[in-house]
Amino acid sequence: MSEERFGEFVLVRRHGDGHVAELALDRPKAMNAVSTEMARSIGAACAALGDDKGVRVVVLTSTHERAFCVGADLKERNSLSDAELVRQRPVARGAYTGVLELPVPTVAAVHGFALGGGFELALACDVIVADRTAVVGLPEVSVGVIPGGGGTQLLPRRVGAARAAELIFSARRVEAAEARELGLVDVLVEEGRDREEALALGARIGANSPVGLRAAKRALRLGQGLDLRAGLEVEDAAWRAVAFSGDRAEGVAAFNEKRKPEWPGE
Repeated sequence: MSEERFGEFVLVRRHGDGHVAELALDRPKAMNAVSTEMARSIGAACAALGDDKGVRVVVLTSTHERAFCVGADLKERNSLSDAELVRQRPVARGAYTGVLELPVPTVAAVHGFALGGGFELALACDVIVADRTAVVGLPEVSVGVIPGGGGTQLLPRRVGAARAAELIFSARRVEAAEARELGLVDVLVEEGRDREEALALGARIGANSPVGLRAAKRALRLGQGLDLRAGLEVEDAAWRAVAFSGDRAEGVAAFNEKRKPEWPGE
């Protein structure tokens, strides 16, 4: 396993053959509250991972024992002038869009508090694995703002408009069992096993064709919200992008030869 640090608060670990990249939030003294510096580092790490053709899946984790991420650094926000807040906004937004726009599948490993921007980082991932200590929510209206990391758009896509409205308007926190029932998280595991299970899922995903994974994610994301006919056109375009690739040729050959594929990634 290799490690690379992006600034003080973000750590990237590459597991095994490097196809599974772990993006670890590492600001334990602040329960991973997202400061300007941390947001900039998350964006930089995502840009590097997105450009790395060897990466097939990204797993978003936390080094803090009791929290995934408690959201924006409100102590820092309290010190900003209006003009400084305006300048800070693109940096903060870049952290969330950085995760959302990763071209490979993403898995969040959530335990403890995942609130506000912390939950939005998880919502930006394709799959959320949570342990039984997880507490999630978007409490922004309780402090006079609204979700600003994609929450008002990502949450309804998961749970529907009415359920998202209830959760956002009430600002309530949701514990793990209910979160799984409502679809706020996808996989519920025993306490302390979220990272392990998310990395295991990442390894299963990462064993598949890198060309296929990127194309499948593109089709899933671009097709959201379209009518069926338009969505099928998106899928067809993605299919055509992989149908004549080296990965497709290798996958078919490996299947017929009853061996493990050696993906060329092109």
